Amino acid sequence: MKTTSGIDINELYQTPSSMNEIPGEFPFTRGIQKDMYRGKLWTMRQYAGFSTAEESNKRYHYLLNNGTMGLSVAFDLPTQIGYDSDHAMSEGEVGKVGVAIDSIRDMEILFDGISLEKISTSMTINATASTLLAFYIALAKKQGADIRKISGTIQNDILKEYAARGTYIYPPKPSMRIITDIFEYCSKEVPKWNTISISGYHIREAGSTAAQELAFTLANGKSYLKAAIDKGLDINVFAPRLSFFFNAHNDFFEEIAKFRAARRMWSLITKDLGATEPKAQMLRFHTQTGGSTLAAQQPMNNVSRVTLQALAAVLGGTQSLHTNGYDEALSLPTEEAAKLALRTQQVIAYESGVTHTVDPLGGSYFIESLTDEIEKTAMEYISKIDAMGGSVAAIEEGYIQQEIAASAYKYQIAIEKQEQIVVGVNKFTETEKPHPALFKIDDSIRIQQTAKLNQLKADRNNEDVKEILTKIRNVATDGSNLMPHIIEGVEKYCTLGEISDTLRSVFGEYQG
Repeated sequence: MKTTSGIDINELYQTPSSMNEIPGEFPFTRGIQKDMYRGKLWTMRQYAGFSTAEESNKRYHYLLNNGTMGLSVAFDLPTQIGYDSDHAMSEGEVGKVGVAIDSIRDMEILFDGISLEKISTSMTINATASTLLAFYIALAKKQGADIRKISGTIQNDILKEYAARGTYIYPPKPSMRIITDIFEYCSKEVPKWNTISISGYHIREAGSTAAQELAFTLANGKSYLKAAIDKGLDINVFAPRLSFFFNAHNDFFEEIAKFRAARRMWSLITKDLGATEPKAQMLRFHTQTGGSTLAAQQPMNNVSRVTLQALAAVLGGTQSLHTNGYDEALSLPTEEAAKLALRTQQVIAYESGVTHTVDPLGGSYFIESLTDEIEKTAMEYISKIDAMGGSVAAIEEGYIQQEIAASAYKYQIAIEKQEQIVVGVNKFTETEKPHPALFKIDDSIRIQQTAKLNQLKADRNNEDVKEILTKIRNVATDGSNLMPHIIEGVEKYCTLGEISDTLRSVFGEYQG
């Protein structure tokens, strides 16, 4: 590799302050691969899903044709909280913030013309993750794929839903049971699948600081590790399939230091819990640029914000990246905005030169010191959470929620006092011009989805459906692994809502 001036670039640069930490080796501060992006670029994902499966499928083909390497699926709110589109609670929300998926038939349409064995798919789904994964596995089988070869991620991180986001269904203990059932099933049957993406993204979107995002996310990760170990699972087998999902905000160097500290902290946490295999100690993560940093005022300024945040994620060593559209403070992204967001990643990857050497900021006095300080601050939070009995107890006591709320309030006051400048919002403002053309969802989507559901129920064998739903209810009661039975259920055309209601009848609903 050379610069544009013809100067040779080494694969790795080291200074006395970074000599003891080698990329690809414990504690992985400088990256999880020895050659990082010199060997393989990060996966360029675009988060998309809206309206019907047919419309989302068109967007997926558009993104794939423009160079997207992996798909990231957004689901509508009814799908996220276990209601079919025809349920009364779904009115006004079908297809609005993501795609409506009621049955395996919708999943077939969503991925029409896309080989699940050849593409990596990330699904942002939590309370109903087991059912959406079942849809995906069942579809892969119908395509003739070897399910041991399919790859992707389900977010499946319910603890952050209680703390920061709110799309939970069941109480914490049965929710954790479902998650560990997924760990156990996938470790045996779908070994390349990432069974959880432990999310700091939504914690940050709710108003946390960078250090809090790191602390609360890794504390949740510890809870998942302990739950799986308590179930008798081998940490060296299941931990390599855990991944993380972080936010990238505007404080450029703090974000880079946060990502570096995350890897080091996780390696120590997993080692303390018995992990001896390097892959079980590695923190792999996806990054999305900060949705809450996007401004409706002067929306083209968001292009600069997204570029800055994406560059921080790359310099921090991300394995996967989604860049937001500049118009997402106003609506779902238009095709133009989605393409520009993808091109932003491609310019960084192929034109900036930052991929030519591993951890290019390693050894910087500022970066190394900031990495240490973020780790120290985050560990203080984790120690407090451990003293409470872990994340579940800390959430039940309201500690994590209160800390996030206090930080969000402090930040908002700083904006109002102009102690924190947001360009185009509280400084360098302009008389508002008409907004660009926005992407809107038609309310008739619910009528279309209801018609599909009626047809599905008319076509299927409803006696088979009753039989498998009874089996799912019995298994939920006796403690056996739910996943094989949920997969059987979706293959017999049970709907998402029917499976969720069956589990509600056993587990109840969480009243947060």
